[in-house]
This record gives sequence, structure tokens and C-alpha cells, in this order.
Amino acid sequence: MAGADFNGAPDIDHLNTRVQREQSDWMNWIKTEIGFDGWRFDFAKGYSPDITKLYMGNTRPEFAVGEIWNPLSYGSDGKPNYDQDGHRRELTEWVKAVGGSATAFDFTTKGILQAALVEGELWRLKDSNGGPPGMIGLMPENAVTFVDNHDTGSTQKHWPFPSDKVMQGYVYILTHPGIPSIIYDHFFDWGLKEEISKLAMIRIKNGIRASSTVRILASDPDLYVAAIDDKIIAKIGPRYEAGHLVPTNFRIATCGNDYVVWEKQ
Repeated sequence: MAGADFNGAPDIDHLNTRVQREQSDWMNWIKTEIGFDGWRFDFAKGYSPDITKLYMGNTRPEFAVGEIWNPLSYGSDGKPNYDQDGHRRELTEWVKAVGGSATAFDFTTKGILQAALVEGELWRLKDSNGGPPGMIGLMPENAVTFVDNHDTGSTQKHWPFPSDKVMQGYVYILTHPGIPSIIYDHFFDWGLKEEISKLAMIRIKNGIRASSTVRILASDPDLYVAAIDDKIIAKIGPRYEAGHLVPTNFRIATCGNDYVVWEKQ
């Protein structure tokens, strides 16, 4: 029942029934009295999924997300391996183990997307089965996608997305399946509010959902193009010759540095 160790906080015996009862009581109090709708299970690999499942059952939140942050697998060249299936399956197995109603931060998608843009290797964005290579390619309804969070970016910068590629990151997560999240810093402090808002409105207008389907039209080193629900087409990468992949009944909805999004008319 034990989990991974974290030296930054004391251990709590979640197998103790008193701890379970009082923790559940407190969670239900902040839910009913304070108005919280859901939970973020921080360092969720620090305790058994059975414990998370217990707290989920005792509190029944409207939404919950777990942080299962493990490193990608790397090759001898220091780059992430192309196949990260094992990494994303750690996330899906955790979701299943806690009962299937929680979500998990899609660290696999962040890592692959970041590497693909940094290295100019956008072929990484298509797995061996022709779909998205992250958790969104297996269990998109339970995958919370992100470009950065308070740990990876912001003031801590443990694994920051390259600043000149951030908008391409948002084009990907805001047009693709999964449950996209936007960090405060990018939206309010980086001057990206207008560009990100346009992408969010395109997603809403076209009914793109966590379970939307992806059809990858191109995955070359310098060009990635995908159709989502056959309602929108997203392109990232420095290559501009992508028009031949876009049907004539699609029109540009928004564009920026190395990205374009088209909508079906």
C-alpha cells in the first residue's frame, strides 16, 4: 500500500481509519461549506491508488485530477525515445485503479510535444498506430493536457516549455482531445490572452470535446497537421506548404507564429 517517497513533506498514515475518516470529513467540509467542486491529488504516486479511490468514494467530487509525474524514457542520445507507450499507460492504469472517474495530468503529451517542438521532430506527434502519442491517444476523456503548470514552468521552472513555442503548444492542446488547462502566467502575464482566447473559442464553437477524434494528415519533422472531428484542422511547425492538405471548404480561423487553425464552413 506504500507509495513513492517525497522528502518535502511528512508521511501520513492513510491506512489508519481515523486518518481516513478525518481527511474525508475535512474534504467534505470544504466541498459543502467553502464551495470546492473537486480535488487535485498532488504527488499521487506517494500513496496507493486504493487510497485515492477511497477518498473519491467518500467525497464524490464533480472533478478530480491526479499528478503522476514520472520521467519519460530516454535513449543514449539524451532525447526521449519515440515510443512512450509505457509512460502513458502508467497514467491510464492509475485512472483505472482509482475507479475510472478521476483524470490524470497528461505528462506524456507535454513531454512528447515539448521534445517535438524543441528538436524540430514533429514526427513524434504520431504514434505507431497513427494516433496521438500521449495519454490522449488512449484515454482522452480522462487526460488533462497542459503546456506548463506551477511546477514545470511559472516560478519553479523544473521542466519549462520553450517560451518561443508556447503558442504552438496551446494550438495542439486546445484543438485536440483531452481536457486542456491553461496556466495563469501564460494567460495574464505573458501577453497571450488574446491568442489563447481565440483558440478556446474555436474549440467551444466547433464542439471539440475530450473524446473528439483526431485524423493526422501530416507528421514530418517541420510540419504537423491534424483534422479534429473533421470540423477544424490545426497546423504547427515552421513549414508553410500545408494548403494542399486543407479542403477548399475550410477557412482560416486564427493564425500566428508557425501555426494555423482552419474551420469548416
